Amino acid sequence: MSQLKFHWFLPTNGGDGRHVVGGGHGVQAGAAGRPASVPYLGQIARSAEQLGFEAALTPTGAWCEDAWVSTAMLSAASERLKFLVAFRPGLTAPFLAAQMAGTFQNLSGGRLLLNVVTGGESHEQRMFGDFLDKEERYERCDEFLHIVRALWRGETVTFHGKHLSVEDATLAQRPDPQPLIYFGGSSPAAGTVAAKHADVYLTWGEPPAAVAEKVDWIRKLAADEGREGQVRFGIRLHTIARDTSAAAWAEADRLLEHISDEDIARVQSGLKRSESVGQQRMLELNAGSKDGLEIHPNLWAGVGLVRGGAGTAMVGSHSEIADLVEQYAAVGIEEFVLSGYPHLEESYWFGEGVLPELARRGLWSHPAPDPLGGGGAVPFGAGSRAAS
Repeated sequence: MSQLKFHWFLPTNGGDGRHVVGGGHGVQAGAAGRPASVPYLGQIARSAEQLGFEAALTPTGAWCEDAWVSTAMLSAASERLKFLVAFRPGLTAPFLAAQMAGTFQNLSGGRLLLNVVTGGESHEQRMFGDFLDKEERYERCDEFLHIVRALWRGETVTFHGKHLSVEDATLAQRPDPQPLIYFGGSSPAAGTVAAKHADVYLTWGEPPAAVAEKVDWIRKLAADEGREGQVRFGIRLHTIARDTSAAAWAEADRLLEHISDEDIARVQSGLKRSESVGQQRMLELNAGSKDGLEIHPNLWAGVGLVRGGAGTAMVGSHSEIADLVEQYAAVGIEEFVLSGYPHLEESYWFGEGVLPELARRGLWSHPAPDPLGGGGAVPFGAGSRAAS
């Protein structure tokens, strides 16, 4: 089993707090006690870096701050942490997007990863001036990634497609290295685009058996495109890790106590209108009820009652969560994009509890090991010494 990678999350979607902050997929973000300010998000970024997370995902949509601007402002707050910037192809011209990615990558020292979000909600897309339907959005995404990747390779691109066209396009400042493309989606159209373009295919946190089916599906599609073995697999989950299983489940119960039946009804009503196949699969896992939320040992669907998108959490002791991580790794998952409430504190619970346990099992090592050989978190400011 290969070494695993772990990423964290920057809560630009209305902020952070000690309760589940809802929102996403057409649902307005709920109230949070900690605003999404540069100082606070910088705290999360620095902590994630020190603890050994590779990157931090920043979401995209009408319900959160702009991911490009947010991460550009935060890049100076850390030294090694990469930024997994979610963006929507087609809302920005492909040449400009390729140029923006090149600028970010080169000025940040190679710390850009891109999470391509085609967009599953037509009513939200129309807020951005995008009136294509879902199938057409995937067609455009395919054209977009074809153009952008060719520009990054240094080609002069003339392309006239159904949705996008460029002529004699040449990128003066190419990104070095080229940003990896992270891509998710559960519909047939999403699978086709992922097979052609994804470096890492992302799925939300379903039980391991369901994740295995998705991995097999994308592997076959990628092989049909001549890309056998070229796609890695990642999973997007929340986490509640504690010293004991009882303490972790007590925290899950506390989060659930602060979710009202009225909020569940309101959010579920909105999410049921989603065009996203993945979102509908998340709704099936929680069934809109506070009962029966442990859908697999140590996998809890309570977050998805009021939050769009990723709606499941790993809950348990450090060793129990490490066991679940191993189950996902056994079906092909190599990267984990995690979050928790609040994001600052939960990064430490996972980073100081689960990551050392995975290191003991030989499944993880700190990307910037302690130059003094202590094996602990890297102090801020020591990253460049460790990497040299």
